[in-house]
Amino acid sequence: MTDIFLETRNLKKVYPDGTEALKNITLTFNKGELVSIIGPSGAGKSTFLRSINRLNQSSSGEVIFQNEQITNVKGKKLLLVRRQIGMIFQDFNLIKRSTTVRNVLHGRLGYMSSLKGAFGKFSEEDVKEALAILRRVGLEDHAFKRADELSGGQQQRVGIARAIAQKPALILADEPIASLDPSSSSNVMNYLKNISEEDGITTIVNLHQVDVAKRFASRIIGIKAGEVVFDGKPNELNEQRINEIYDQRGLVNELTS
Repeated sequence: MTDIFLETRNLKKVYPDGTEALKNITLTFNKGELVSIIGPSGAGKSTFLRSINRLNQSSSGEVIFQNEQITNVKGKKLLLVRRQIGMIFQDFNLIKRSTTVRNVLHGRLGYMSSLKGAFGKFSEEDVKEALAILRRVGLEDHAFKRADELSGGQQQRVGIARAIAQKPALILADEPIASLDPSSSSNVMNYLKNISEEDGITTIVNLHQVDVAKRFASRIIGIKAGEVVFDGKPNELNEQRINEIYDQRGLVNELTS
């Protein structure tokens, strides 16, 4: 029996210039899945993720998260929804001058009052938990270094640790390895896979690298021009299927980027 806890129904996004970024996307996601979304640049992958956590407002359609329609929630309710959705960014989105552990602690801001958050008054329990999470991602020895002293791969692991500290039900990762070397990319994807398997957190990862998606994901979704053109297991993504997602020029660019 499946455990569907995230669903998009006919999700559509049209930008003010008339660009139709998403065309009625209907998908379901189960608890604990690691899903990779692939597709050429401009296909709508980032728009899709940002429509789930409402960084983008969809033009029409619905997002159902944990059996609740969240497409139009606002104010405090929206903050509560976002607290349950961790976000990992391509450019890390860290505060460079702050320590590694303080960046991780920012994952707890959604649980604090505005006053305590503004002054960074984190509890002793939160600090201990942040240090434990850094140990989990292999960065305990770097806890009190400034974020800008870390390598790109280490900074992305801080981003993962911050997302874990948030204690989310869902993690969205938008091109988390785009700027990393192959070794760092494998490390980051391994940590995301472990989180999905060990914590039961559904993780949706946008990727350019088809080979990485096939290696780490339990399911792959292909998006092209705002439409889903593939949804299946990694072993079902053969050359013919890949060519349905990418044209020949796009395929070469994506596989070699």
